[in-house]
Amino acid sequence: MEPKVIVITGPTCSGKSFLGLLLAEKLKTEIISADSRQIYKYLDIGTAKPSDAELKKIKHHFINDLEPDEKYNVSRYENEALKIIGNLISNNKVPVVVGGSGLYIKAIVDGIFDTVDVDESFREEMLGKKRIYGNEYLFSELKKVDPVSASKILPQNWKRIIRALEVYHLTGKPIDIHQKEHIRKVNFNFVQFGLNWDRKILYQNIERRVDEMIAGGLVNETKNIIRSYDKNLNSLNTVGYKEIISYLEGSISLNQAIELIKRNTRRFAKRQLTWFRTDDRIVWLEIESQKDLITIADEIIRREDFNERKN
Repeated sequence: MEPKVIVITGPTCSGKSFLGLLLAEKLKTEIISADSRQIYKYLDIGTAKPSDAELKKIKHHFINDLEPDEKYNVSRYENEALKIIGNLISNNKVPVVVGGSGLYIKAIVDGIFDTVDVDESFREEMLGKKRIYGNEYLFSELKKVDPVSASKILPQNWKRIIRALEVYHLTGKPIDIHQKEHIRKVNFNFVQFGLNWDRKILYQNIERRVDEMIAGGLVNETKNIIRSYDKNLNSLNTVGYKEIISYLEGSISLNQAIELIKRNTRRFAKRQLTWFRTDDRIVWLEIESQKDLITIADEIIRREDFNERKN
């Protein structure tokens, strides 16, 4: 029987981190973060990063590993995460993957194709067209040559659009064909759980968290980061930081920034749910309050027949 890897996912503000900590503590194991922003140092409040006490209590991987201006990609994440998973399993531990970055979850569970070379001149050409014609032009070009990829990418996600166009330009084949040809063999079984809240309550959770982030110092955190780093960094192109940067530049008021963060976080949560709902392997757990997660942690361990004394 293949060893199991627990995956806890779902929308932002759904309690993933709390449930992951409960499971890791009960199973005496470690957490593998699947959050594309928590990997960066200094982005603490805006990414709802685990506290210092939580990081000391349970070992987390892919937290605070990179400077905000360091480049990182999902293919590298896949390779590094699988190595950590293998090491944990070899030490008789159950890996617990926790996060809401859909592409990172997909990388761990199914693998990500990302071996086609980069064509810098083609990218510059596409960026030039983006500046002149906008994202919609690039999106329409992608729909012509790779409608499958276009159906999975939002028109505003111009970086993924350019990458898909680049792959087609270099190989003559859509990126999803390369993905299907990317065969990967792992000797463990992923058991995925999604946290599902009533939409109204989830949105209340989001509003409360944003208020807590502002009270906790998100403005000063952002200010300190952009003192040392370029405000246009990809790591800062994130809900929370980009709105506060607009406030610091004087283009909007703080109240407007807060309302935009709340609105954009709700939209982000909706996109996350849309992404994860397409994977019928995810077992959805109905949540009504944070207290439910304590019971659910025990239920997951019983369901998957894990031994709580495992070490």
